[in-house]
Amino acid sequence: MNEGGKRAGNFAVRFWRFLWRPSTSTSLAVLVIAGAFGGLALWGGFNGFVASTSTEEFCISCHEMRDHSYVDLQKTIHFVNRTGTRATCVDCHVPHEFIPKIGAKIVAIKDLVFHVTGKIDTPEKYEAHRLEMALRVWHALKANDSHECRNCHQNVWTDTSAEFGGAARHHEEALKAGNLTCIDCHQGIAHTLPKEFVRPQDQEIFADPDAWLTKLTAMAAQQN
Repeated sequence: MNEGGKRAGNFAVRFWRFLWRPSTSTSLAVLVIAGAFGGLALWGGFNGFVASTSTEEFCISCHEMRDHSYVDLQKTIHFVNRTGTRATCVDCHVPHEFIPKIGAKIVAIKDLVFHVTGKIDTPEKYEAHRLEMALRVWHALKANDSHECRNCHQNVWTDTSAEFGGAARHHEEALKAGNLTCIDCHQGIAHTLPKEFVRPQDQEIFADPDAWLTKLTAMAAQQN
């Protein structure tokens, strides 16, 4: 090892020993209280960061989301409907529970990379990657049984008596099938569908609920 490497190694050892050396001038009570306040400050700051990045204002603060995804949303029933209830970006893309929420934040780093590298900074680029982005969301919803949908539509699977016509019939058939989740039938309810998407027939979905997503995933892999 060269001289520089030895000095760096010795410094690391000395610093580690310093961290674990008993204090000779500060009481244990002061150290515990200071540690507690420091921990609370870090926890409060972390929660503040999570909360501030879980708002629609944050989501549409970059032009890729504001000029494309948000415009898509404004054209759908999740934005304007007879009840006056509006879904925001966070309702569909950020889980309510803490651990899944942090997981979603980690996955969302990819969106930050897209923004910094300019991967989707023009309408043409955004359209070229629309299938890739949609697949990421669809796979997540398949994996968690459309959990974000159920945050608002929690009674769909248990009570179809308030529904009319086709909606009631389709939900009853889905219940009988027993292996379907919301996203198997309700793609494109908040954003424009990718041009490669061809909506499967009901009988195709009931026969194999995974076929449509498997086919699109393979198509996306060939494009890349």
